[in-house]
Amino acid sequence: MPLSGKGMLITLMDADPSEERDFNQWYDKEHIIERVGIPGFLEARRYVAVAAHPKYLNFYTTETLDSLRSPAYLQALQNPTAWTRHHMAKFRNFTRAVARVTSSRGRGRGGALAFSRIRPSGVRAPRQAAARRNDRVRHLSAAVGSGEGGTLIVVAVARMERSVIRDRRFPHCATLHAGYWPGGVRSCQSVAPW
Repeated sequence: MPLSGKGMLITLMDADPSEERDFNQWYDKEHIIERVGIPGFLEARRYVAVAAHPKYLNFYTTETLDSLRSPAYLQALQNPTAWTRHHMAKFRNFTRAVARVTSSRGRGRGGALAFSRIRPSGVRAPRQAAARRNDRVRHLSAAVGSGEGGTLIVVAVARMERSVIRDRRFPHCATLHAGYWPGGVRSCQSVAPW
């Protein structure tokens, strides 16, 4: 099922291993509920990596990109609960990306997800970068449309914070292929390696 929103907040992180159980309880019992209760937030999804790092990937779909700059959201960010402050201080390998949903198509979303960051290497001009990125997305889109199933979501990253990616010359793009079983979702790298 395609997304209905046009904004997305993507977070990736590892938790403190000694507090992982409490981290998951906080995320499931407080954090997601709080965020989805903010006007403009439509849904939240959490994923645990099978064979990747960071271990946790979360995304929040919003009505628009502006929902991620709204007074209600900024109020929640600036006034975290004690439980939130406790766990956020211990995030490891944390990345937070604000993105615009540029495409969302498919039939249903299951519990498996392939997440790909698309950033063409060896490209100097933005036009070349966009052409390479679009080529990769077309390959993955064809795989989803040819019976792989699930939903393909393409986002253009508007702002990235605390990222390990240092080169900020060209906009990032990411794909999220949500499907029903881990073997049925594919990343752009598995479809068309760089």
